[in-house]
Amino acid sequence: MDADVPGTVLKRERTRDAVLELIESRSPGDAIPSERSLCALLGVSRPTVRAAVDELVAAGLLVREHGRGMFVAPAKITQELVAGDRALGVPRASGAWSSRLLEFTTLQAGARVGRKLRMSPAAEIVYVARLRLVDGAPMAIEHLHIRAELVPALSAQELESGDLYEHLRTTHGVQVHEAVQGIEPTVVTRAEAGLLDVPELSPALLFERLTSDTTGRPVEYVHSLYRGDRYRIVSRLALGPAAEVAPDPEGHHPGIPPGDFAHGDAIASSTRGDIQAGA
Repeated sequence: MDADVPGTVLKRERTRDAVLELIESRSPGDAIPSERSLCALLGVSRPTVRAAVDELVAAGLLVREHGRGMFVAPAKITQELVAGDRALGVPRASGAWSSRLLEFTTLQAGARVGRKLRMSPAAEIVYVARLRLVDGAPMAIEHLHIRAELVPALSAQELESGDLYEHLRTTHGVQVHEAVQGIEPTVVTRAEAGLLDVPELSPALLFERLTSDTTGRPVEYVHSLYRGDRYRIVSRLALGPAAEVAPDPEGHHPGIPPGDFAHGDAIASSTRGDIQAGA
């Protein structure tokens, strides 16, 4: 790992990805290196490694055992909200959404993100961290990884205002078509709590999304952290045949900012962990 990568948000992101790469290359119950060893391996400070490890322990991906070390957690149970080929439409969200950039740079994809986007680890991506606000109040932290060759002229203005997918379509000729998204509970770290204006270890929802274009090519990998005290998931479940009804204009597909997929594109959704639909 490049120890000189600029930006504290990006450094935490790269450290998290490196530890996730170790987890995903092992089986449940396997040990991973100690925090001290990870510091030497990744070339980052102990607090940076500890923050990444704490996040992954809270997410249920790592287990700490006193006196023994850290181990890969048991695999999570997965249940899909929508079965088969059916997909969820994405209506607009309520409230006035805006964004504030935290990081915006171009860098190599790395092994984990490269695998998700089906590209070489040495290929370039645009990495964006942004704070999402609703009516001026912080709601979520987004980490976006976009194929750099698709957006050579992507600007900060596009990332702070308007609908990103609309910008991709009209400015860059990228037609997003569908996404697969996972949702699971977690808690916020100290740094995330400061950005979201909530206490440390407050409950949150973690969204991971892989977006593809009309040819099936991965365009974007995103993971987002939404405030648990301000954000909830409501699912409409079809339990039997019914007449066609118009979608609820006040609804909102979890984790998708307003306007995204607003032109009739679809999203397939899956959940990991014990997420319950509320009403």
